[in-house]
Amino acid sequence: MNHATKEGTFRYLKKFGKYSKDFYRFNGELFFPSLGLGTYKPEPYKEDNYIINFAAAVQTALRNGINLIDTAINYRYQISEREIAEAVAPMFQAGEIKRDEIIIASKAGFIPLDFPFPDNPYGWIQSHIVDAGLAEKDEIIIDQHCMSRAYLRWSCEQSLKNLEMDTIDIFYLHNPETQLGYIDRDTFYYRCEEAFREFEALRSEGKIVSYGVASWNGFLYEENHTEYVSLYALIEIARRVGGDNHGFKYLQSPFNLAKPHAMAYANQRCDDGLYYPLMHACARFEISMIGSSPLLQKNLFKRPFTPKIAELLNTVPLTDVASALQFARSAGAISTVFGAVDPSHVSDNAVLGYLGAAPAIAMQSLIKDSYAL
Repeated sequence: MNHATKEGTFRYLKKFGKYSKDFYRFNGELFFPSLGLGTYKPEPYKEDNYIINFAAAVQTALRNGINLIDTAINYRYQISEREIAEAVAPMFQAGEIKRDEIIIASKAGFIPLDFPFPDNPYGWIQSHIVDAGLAEKDEIIIDQHCMSRAYLRWSCEQSLKNLEMDTIDIFYLHNPETQLGYIDRDTFYYRCEEAFREFEALRSEGKIVSYGVASWNGFLYEENHTEYVSLYALIEIARRVGGDNHGFKYLQSPFNLAKPHAMAYANQRCDDGLYYPLMHACARFEISMIGSSPLLQKNLFKRPFTPKIAELLNTVPLTDVASALQFARSAGAISTVFGAVDPSHVSDNAVLGYLGAAPAIAMQSLIKDSYAL
């Protein structure tokens, strides 16, 4: 099988029988680890991005019960995807893992350029995107973001080449709210609809299994904010283009100790006319939410956590990083992805597999009292 399956992901989790029974979660289709590995690295212009390599971290994750690997075509100018291929190829060949046991998620929307960084990035966009017929100039926002159907198809097919795979399990529309403020809201949702139509076509061709939307702040803002994105509007679009069996199954959004809005801020209207926090809205629409930025790109650690946090999360005597990850994976998202390039950091974080999730009362207490802030 060339994609993740229920049987394969269940076979994988059985290898880690010593982990807590709630470390893996089932959404009706796949068994997810409550911690996944991300391959994003900020500040891509820094040269040290190109002397690091995520391959060893990916292998360590897969050997320690973490079978969700998250990436995007634009991460480090396509290098992150290629390093995933570098990591899994020898593991497949040795029979250490099978393709149907691992969940691969990637994203499209940002223009990736390519490594090595081109001398003239604007010329690269002109020759590789505009002149190639993938998008008109007015479909490219601030020389960064594009949601034309042809571009999204190219992006998916390029990701498949980078990953050396036939199928991507979860394919996200990446930070679509980037375009808001440059186009009106009607145009924005029209472009989202066209994107979903292309994703449904990619599904029918077997190039992706399911799709979703990965956002930074779009789902968390107040409704009148310029970059607010309505989950309900996207659900209606998915139903319109894909029917009752549409492939819009996933949503990725930040959730962490300093940014708990997805669990605490009722800003998403549902079909009953009421407003719910993002996690609750996802549950109502049968969308699996995957948390991102559980460490807030390390900004959570500008000072030590108060001891109360570890006590509530049952992470005494583990590190503040472990406490932050424990919080992020305990709210109800099917998984949360953390970034790590050092294999030892991955194995350290995997220790949380032996702990049960924090109880709901502890989560509510932390959100209410903002102990970490």
